[in-house]
Amino acid sequence: MAESTGASYAAAGVDIEAGDRAVTLMKEWVRKARRPEVVGGLGGFAGLFDASALRRYERPLLASATDGVGTKVDIARRMGVYDTIGHDLVGMVVDDLVVCGAEPLFMTDYVCVGKVHPERVAAIVKGIAEGCVLAGCALVGGETAEHPGLLGPDDFDVAGAGTGVVEADALLGAELIRTGDAVIAIGSSGLHSNGYSLVRHVLFERAGWSLEREVPELGRTLGEELLEPTRIYSLDCLALTRTAQVHAFAHVTGGGLANNLARVVPDGLQAVVDRSTWTPAPVFGLVGRLGEVARPELEKTLNMGVGMVAVVPQESVDVALAVLADRDVEAWVAGEVRARESGAPAVELLGEYADGA
Repeated sequence: MAESTGASYAAAGVDIEAGDRAVTLMKEWVRKARRPEVVGGLGGFAGLFDASALRRYERPLLASATDGVGTKVDIARRMGVYDTIGHDLVGMVVDDLVVCGAEPLFMTDYVCVGKVHPERVAAIVKGIAEGCVLAGCALVGGETAEHPGLLGPDDFDVAGAGTGVVEADALLGAELIRTGDAVIAIGSSGLHSNGYSLVRHVLFERAGWSLEREVPELGRTLGEELLEPTRIYSLDCLALTRTAQVHAFAHVTGGGLANNLARVVPDGLQAVVDRSTWTPAPVFGLVGRLGEVARPELEKTLNMGVGMVAVVPQESVDVALAVLADRDVEAWVAGEVRARESGAPAVELLGEYADGA
């Protein structure tokens, strides 16, 4: 029989066999990101989670969040390093969940590629699975999509969604915050996964730097600094809620410290944060200096060294700091909550950073 010359999925650029191999390679990593409540394994049409575990709650509230990692994927692609970007994805999702006090239960992921390279896809999922282990949640499933013609052969993007649970009477938020509460800043691991469009514009387009450039003030190459994974705070925050009184958390992502903290500051109150209580990591000053970025622009784009904020009553400060120190998490009192004057912003940053940045 003559070989068909008609169109096919493979001729259109989609390699089903490569996709199957990617699934086979990633299975071992997904198995490591399990919880006892997970039913079945990878390969079904839906991930299953035994909801009978929620019976121990009197009134369980389910929390849901979804996110991606933005243009940081371009750094991973250019460096050929694919097993850390998943940590960023998990951090961006679960750290949004824990803000309301929710324990992350499970995640699903979506990996979109121009061409399936099985080992590359497996490395991405490996990072996601490792991030789930660090967050204490399960990876119950996901999707790998091949989009030839839409994405280049080496292009990819990742997104994820997570679900958590919190007891209704343990819900955290603005309604709990009171005058006199302390604002505890929790250190970031670096840029995390926000502001990379600005960072790439400054460092690559304006300054003309390469990822391989050794940067003495960073103590490593530029690429290594930019690919530093997002810190995953979920278990640290949950440890705080079990041992100290916490009124609210704020996950510092796009919009910076002031805008994200403002999301949990109630009307009539103001969080006043003192910049002099910390020194931002060198990468923040580097971006500001090379790009001649004004401080307000820098602060509303990057986290400036603070990845999460806890608002606690004064009597819980010592316990909260001790818990975080025991978990090797850098944290410090950065400000307090006061009555807000008419026309004042919900969050005010005062003073200069400790290093004068």
